[in-house]
Amino acid sequence: MRRRLAPAALLLPLALLLTACGGNASAGTGTDTDGKGSLTLNVGDQKGGSEAILRAAGELDNLDYKIKWSTFSSGPPLLEAVNAKAVDIGGVGNTPPVFAAGADSKITVVAAWHGTSKGDAVLVPNDSKLTDPAQLKGKSIAVAQGSSANYQLVASLKKAGLGLADVKVKYLQPADALAAFTSGKVDAWAVWDPYTSQILQAKQGRVLTTGGGVTNGLTFQVAAPSALKDKKKAAAIKDYLERLRRAYKWVYSHEPEWAKAWAKETGLPEDVALAAVKRTYTTRVAVAVDRQLIASEQEIADTFTSLKLIPRKVDFGNFVDTRFNGDLPASTSAPRPSEG
Repeated sequence: MRRRLAPAALLLPLALLLTACGGNASAGTGTDTDGKGSLTLNVGDQKGGSEAILRAAGELDNLDYKIKWSTFSSGPPLLEAVNAKAVDIGGVGNTPPVFAAGADSKITVVAAWHGTSKGDAVLVPNDSKLTDPAQLKGKSIAVAQGSSANYQLVASLKKAGLGLADVKVKYLQPADALAAFTSGKVDAWAVWDPYTSQILQAKQGRVLTTGGGVTNGLTFQVAAPSALKDKKKAAAIKDYLERLRRAYKWVYSHEPEWAKAWAKETGLPEDVALAAVKRTYTTRVAVAVDRQLIASEQEIADTFTSLKLIPRKVDFGNFVDTRFNGDLPASTSAPRPSEG
């Protein structure tokens, strides 16, 4: 008999973690403000995201400008706010900018991090007979539409000689997909951390395949072009990105502290948070927005255009700004090894 992830309370905090990867989730805004001064930088965030890591690392101290935080449930609505000039900058995963570009939104990728893709996984129940991705043919798979997991699924199927038409895709947001997966209503679930870690820590499933070798492992900070044209806001964005890069470096040597803070912020169990931190979050290194990055994102865009999920050809190079690269390494630089 299959054990179920019974506590419904677990679903609520995780429902808030549609992260940068997510699909058509609704947006909500907060009113938290840090810093002082006459300039306000409007920053879009997601639960347990940039604000939490900056605060844990002490990088919100001594701000000579204000940061007004707005919290969103996923990447797409955050980028809608960037397009509407309601947000100056915000963090998302590798796929929402592609869809935003396809909609000709006014967004600009200004910073990137490269991490491992081990937390991006196709999960199957422990008692599943599936042992190879090629065996997914004809099976039902839950995934959030337009998410990084959506691309990881497409890429993993392609590697196995399959396409989306060969499987029964169930487009579900993570909270619904989690319920479907644990109740046996789908054969597999394509998802990202911390959901991957939750399933594995609770021994509710196992990994059939990961995004390793098939996805680029990139996450982004995306700004509004109007903010970049404002000299004072551009200077604040530069400072903000430097603080965020330092915060990620702080996490490398403070994994337990970050996991504890993250768990408190999101409601995740601490063991799940720590597993996700080790598997995914401490592998991320700051990298340049460069030609290789553009080419990698272009491949994602072309894939979704060919699937008719993006309505037109996208030239991703028109949606980046390299001014904040400094002396950062190439986007293809190896991420830090995962401990998960």
